[in-house]
Amino acid sequence: MNVDVECVVVGAGVVGLAVAREMALAGHEVLLIEAGAAIGTGISSRNSEVIHAGIYYPPGSLKAQLCVEGRRRLYAYCEIHGVETRRLGKLIVARDQAQVAGLKALLERGLANGVDDLRLLDQKQAQALEPALACVAAVYSPSTGIVDSHALMLALQGDAEAAGANVVFHAPLLRASIHVGYFMLEVGGAAPMSLTCRQLINAAGLQAPALARCMEGVPPPSVPDDYLCKGNYFSLAGRAPFRHLIYPAPEAAGLGIHMTLDLAGQARFGPDVEWVEREDYRVDPARAESFYPAIRDYWPGLPDQCLQPAYSGIRPKISGPGDPARDFLISAETEHRVPGLINLFGIESPGLTSCLAMAGRVRQLLDN
Repeated sequence: MNVDVECVVVGAGVVGLAVAREMALAGHEVLLIEAGAAIGTGISSRNSEVIHAGIYYPPGSLKAQLCVEGRRRLYAYCEIHGVETRRLGKLIVARDQAQVAGLKALLERGLANGVDDLRLLDQKQAQALEPALACVAAVYSPSTGIVDSHALMLALQGDAEAAGANVVFHAPLLRASIHVGYFMLEVGGAAPMSLTCRQLINAAGLQAPALARCMEGVPPPSVPDDYLCKGNYFSLAGRAPFRHLIYPAPEAAGLGIHMTLDLAGQARFGPDVEWVEREDYRVDPARAESFYPAIRDYWPGLPDQCLQPAYSGIRPKISGPGDPARDFLISAETEHRVPGLINLFGIESPGLTSCLAMAGRVRQLLDN
């Protein structure tokens, strides 16, 4: 059967754009459809823009593999395309001796993942880098950095379109049905349409599981339960006395209240964590009260009344409160038995860092 377009990608966040670029550069006819009015209006517009090194994730996991590969590819891509990045480096700090063993285990995990530039610093070495820092030891990650995520997405869109991809906004995918050798899609918006394609890639972020459930013929067990995990961030009034990103030693509940810097040098602290039932990006100023003691654990000099609401983000979790964190889920034919379909589930951090490597993995799965 003749189809309208060979490949449809759903979702114009950083991952969807990277996938559309990858497929178009490989010679595929690509249509990228986005429910919103512009690129990157969902998860990709609400992140700390950190280029992660690949330290925290279990060795052999997709998060570890794609983060390490993606970080290398992302720095190279941004340099070629003039997208601003800064390798600020990161210090992961132990506040007391009880945390040092965990810090050493984290160092070993990072090295096992291929992050080969990590160093364990003692108190004097860490404070030589950051005199305002309170710690007894730290892991130093010089390859951690930050990126202009919007400029990155514009570059990915430009590459995709230059390779022949078409990007259409205000075009939500309402449902899809699976037929022998092709998909039938119903697209809503101001100009509803039906179209057929041979390959379908669901990169819809928070909406990816719900969208997969609207695909007639996708086995329900192949679609994971989904949860919304909200993190709130506060910015610092004035400039922080730090040049590096500062993260506390990780705890069972997550990475703790860490400090990142944006390209303008503004310090932001977060996230705290709350599980929510719906998308709500308001930041309650009262939540700042729990931030002060957490930050003063590694920066005792934090002034009173200096934090102000910055933004919040919601992660597309596929594990619930109290459950072990799950890996990225690139659901391909081996999981759902549908040739030509890729569903991307649970693409939270380090999704930004991993986007180019993830796009390459998607293409390989489809081409093979």
